[in-house]
Amino acid sequence: MSLPRIPRQRAIVSRRDLSAAIDKVVADKGAVTGRQDIVDLLRQALQDGRKELLDRLLKKPGSGHESAHGHAFLIDQVIRVVHDHVIEDVYPAANRSKGERLALIAVGGYGRGEMSPFSDVDIAFVTPDKPTSWCEQVIEAILYYLWDLGLTVGHSSRSLTEMVRMAKEDLTIRTALLEGRFLWGDQGVYESASKRFWSEVVPGTESQFVSEKLAERDARHKRMGDSRYVVEPNVKDGKGGLRDLQTLYWIGKYVHRVKSAAELVDKGLFTAKEYRSFRRAEGFLLAVRAHLHTIAKRGEDRLTFDLQREVAARMNYADRPGKSAVERFMQFYFLQVKHVGHLTGVFLAHLEEETQSRSRISEFFSSFRATRTVGDYPVENDKIAAPSEDWFKEDPVRMLEVYAVAEREGLEVHPSTSRALRRDAALIDSAVRKNPRANELFLEVLAGKRDPETVLRWMNETGVFGRFLPDFAKVNAQMQFDMYHHYTVDEHTIRAIGLLSEIERGALRDDHPLASDMLPKIANRRVLYVAVLLHDIAKGRGGDHSVLGAEVARRVCPRLGLDEGETELVAWLVRYHLLMSATSFKRDLSDPKTIADFVAEVQSLERLRLLTVLTIVDIRAVGPGIWNSWKRQLIGDLYESSVERLRLGHKAHGREERIAAKKAAVAELLGDKAHLVEELDDRFDDAYWIAEPEDVIALNLPHYAAARRLEHALSIHTEFYPALGATLVTVIGTDHPGLFFRVAGAIHLAGGNIIDARIHTNRVGKAVDNFLVQDPMGKPFSEPQQLARLKKSIEDALLNKIDMVPSLAKRPLKQTRAEAFQIAPVILFDNDASNRFTVIEVNATDRPALLNRLTRAMFEQSLIINSAHITQYGERAVDTFYVTDLLGDKIVTQERLDKVEAALRDAIAAGEPGLAAAE
Repeated sequence: MSLPRIPRQRAIVSRRDLSAAIDKVVADKGAVTGRQDIVDLLRQALQDGRKELLDRLLKKPGSGHESAHGHAFLIDQVIRVVHDHVIEDVYPAANRSKGERLALIAVGGYGRGEMSPFSDVDIAFVTPDKPTSWCEQVIEAILYYLWDLGLTVGHSSRSLTEMVRMAKEDLTIRTALLEGRFLWGDQGVYESASKRFWSEVVPGTESQFVSEKLAERDARHKRMGDSRYVVEPNVKDGKGGLRDLQTLYWIGKYVHRVKSAAELVDKGLFTAKEYRSFRRAEGFLLAVRAHLHTIAKRGEDRLTFDLQREVAARMNYADRPGKSAVERFMQFYFLQVKHVGHLTGVFLAHLEEETQSRSRISEFFSSFRATRTVGDYPVENDKIAAPSEDWFKEDPVRMLEVYAVAEREGLEVHPSTSRALRRDAALIDSAVRKNPRANELFLEVLAGKRDPETVLRWMNETGVFGRFLPDFAKVNAQMQFDMYHHYTVDEHTIRAIGLLSEIERGALRDDHPLASDMLPKIANRRVLYVAVLLHDIAKGRGGDHSVLGAEVARRVCPRLGLDEGETELVAWLVRYHLLMSATSFKRDLSDPKTIADFVAEVQSLERLRLLTVLTIVDIRAVGPGIWNSWKRQLIGDLYESSVERLRLGHKAHGREERIAAKKAAVAELLGDKAHLVEELDDRFDDAYWIAEPEDVIALNLPHYAAARRLEHALSIHTEFYPALGATLVTVIGTDHPGLFFRVAGAIHLAGGNIIDARIHTNRVGKAVDNFLVQDPMGKPFSEPQQLARLKKSIEDALLNKIDMVPSLAKRPLKQTRAEAFQIAPVILFDNDASNRFTVIEVNATDRPALLNRLTRAMFEQSLIINSAHITQYGERAVDTFYVTDLLGDKIVTQERLDKVEAALRDAIAAGEPGLAAAE
């Protein structure tokens, strides 16, 4: 195996000129004295070659193969020059013995000729027998030169026999040698190594190699997140990345002894079209990796947010209406890894069947078993197959039917059938889309009772999904350039459908008791599945995707067979699919107006149930760690309050009964301290009893009673609150307007983030403020020393023992990933959301101590904060405050609102260097 022809090789490096320059140094100074000059010459050659290759890449930013082969060629020439210099000038041997022979073999990715600018250089030094002292000296001298050049060298030094023995024992060594390419030195030794590898190592181990490679691939995928649609993918090792393509080639070469991926077509493992797809995906991924390395100036293989924007610019992607350049680039990236996924699936499934070992006895008995059929479809090894090559061409509706049967029967789709589906997907035209039978089959899959998620993912991989539902094709592989969404839109949607199915089957009762109880009561089951399918269908079109998505729903649902009522219900759910989460996380659920406004939009118990389940699966499918017990509690509270209002009507009904029931529940929790409910009844108004959960009140009342008995001016309590996965911080003391910003600053200094705050001033002017706190990783403080540190920090801040502003300035918490984003601040005032308060919503880039700066600005503007609701969407913070002026009135005059907005903008800019500079 040799490298493809490199155009204008001498512009990259001229081995002849470099050797001549080294010869001149040796002649003038000698090999030892002139060593540093020789290293300088080699370093300059390497530097010039890399610059030439970078210039070529920038002129042709998609030329991945040319760049990879060019870098391999450059390293080849440098190593060859070094080798010749060492054996001729450093350790010359006039009459070498048979043992003093050395072959340099490029292995791994270097052997394959696929090198990125900062790839490791993997070399096997092979000798006929145990290395002689001359061989060891030469190897050492070569390696020192390469290390002096700053190359990362992976190397081994073995005899032919040792190489064979170790290759038999170690899969990694076997894989590296599989791609061995003669680099330089003794060609006879290389040929002996190659011959012995193929005659002594490979025969009889093909099946084992395939199974081990598949296991290795699965372990790597699991380590990388087990999805090819994660928004910060690893170009090399991620699912659908370069390593998956390499795995195909390794297995093909090992089993069929092909010398290039093109030969896999002759072996029937790829069609010519699939091979072109292989090459296109490989070239694109190699180009992306080359850009990543040159931008990062190191061997960086992860497409992080900060690098995505730069790579997109390098590869000449531009903004389009509704989609930024980086989103267009990443969509193309995910389409390529989707192709890799299909190629991998078909190829490896074929090979698994080829290499599956079956005993003669099992073959004998299997010959007596008739092939199982389901309808018209034969089933082999639990895989459903098309009866003939032209099956789908004869009737394209069958492309929906085969998936419906697979979902209903719990079968996989045979690899050859998946290949045919991918080939024939283009036959799905408007006639097929309008076909009632086709739409009925699609709904069968979507709302299937077994595993719709997996089957929909198969449909998506073959292109049948996008062809049948062109609106879904538009969000196929579409990423959202933010830190909140972990997956592409299509992957998020399919995961949400899978979660809905799991909840319906009772598999997630512990995680989602509310939804599990609700689903059997829902009358419009298929409406729910269609709403989950369509809730994000209009992302990337510009404008509000909820509004645009409702329009798509009104167009698509009748085609799918939904009646007018079902269509309107789906459209409403899509239009308002963010309403429940926005209300739960950004509004005060103890404010009667919040519940009244929400119920006015929802209107019925059935719509409430549908919206609740849709909200839960939507949040949970965003990514790991997004759904938590705090969000579960808020969604549950809003649901319960809304059910009560829907059943009882106006807020006056049931309010007194609700408070009385909560007092009774708190008394039960308090046990022998139940008398505190009655004793402190004149201290706390109805708003407190409605706002706080029973278990929090049961903690607050004894703390308050103790502080009153001991005449403590300030009482601070910190405790792990497992029910919500957070730490509860309670501050009891004389109320004053600066209390909130001081507590917020102190919690930040202790390394915490406030996720919710409820501020209460009781009837005698005492503050009873409850804060829910997590660490920067979204975990609670639970260790005694952590809780003590938190308490001490708040105490010192409130007693003025620390100067807050300089202390905060000294403790900037680095958020490097968020630095890739700049959220334009948006400040909204709403005087209709509450009867008593002005609601201020602040959207800004999430930064350390943002909450402290915002609340300090409100204090300086003479505002009193009644409650705060803190939400993070990745890099974006959405903080909502219910405020009044010092007299307890709303902020209504435009002049006053403008001053508050200006102060808040200044507070945001103080934490964002770019904004501060701009202003």
